Amino acid sequence: MKFGALTILTLAALVATAATAAPRETVFPDDRTLGNPKAPVTVIEYLAPTCPHCARFAATVLPEIKKNYIDTGKVLYVIRIFPLAPADGGVAGLANCQTPGRYYEFLDLAFRKQAMWNPNGYDIPNLDAALLQLAALGGLKPDDAKRCMKDEKEFSRINRIAKDAMDRYHIEAVPSIIIDGKALTGEDDASYPALKTRLDGLLANAAAPQPPHKVAVHQHRTHKSVHHQPGKKHPKKVKAGTVKKN
Repeated sequence: MKFGALTILTLAALVATAATAAPRETVFPDDRTLGNPKAPVTVIEYLAPTCPHCARFAATVLPEIKKNYIDTGKVLYVIRIFPLAPADGGVAGLANCQTPGRYYEFLDLAFRKQAMWNPNGYDIPNLDAALLQLAALGGLKPDDAKRCMKDEKEFSRINRIAKDAMDRYHIEAVPSIIIDGKALTGEDDASYPALKTRLDGLLANAAAPQPPHKVAVHQHRTHKSVHHQPGKKHPKKVKAGTVKKN
């Protein structure tokens, strides 16, 4: 079974398409999230179902974040799939066929059962059959699972999100964590104690009283029209897209 037009992201593609714009926080209307949409702090995780490091993060770090920050309304947690292999597209389609509240539950199941279906590090002679077994554990019937694994609309969504991750945050590996618009690099500590320190600092800043807003005082000045004088040049009008840097 082919998983449609799923884009497999490579380091070469990352280098070719990475933009220079500074990262900024964005939550898309079709994002899959956990927690309070109005939470003072937003965390975005880019993950791939085939990624063993993502599975380890899901088993050891995320449960603590969920218990202490997501379930308490302090953090909105955004889950984004960054596909590294065709199997990631199949799992993404299966997760998307779950009810909204069980989206991450299925991804967590996929992480815990990687030995059953993941060709990245395991001997999986028949990927289609293995994914159907995984789907059955998630409560999907075979016909529904086959349809979900070929969901071109979902492939398009995760490809768009992955492209944005490259352009916006220069993502090169998963799991990658974004905390309030700032990407943790490979040099950053993503252990729970380190993330707790970051989150507590952001929450303290969010709770701190803000200084009173200063109202600017504007002075009215009489506008003087500038007329063309012989011998003086007018500045040329610059059309959009024609600005040249010196």
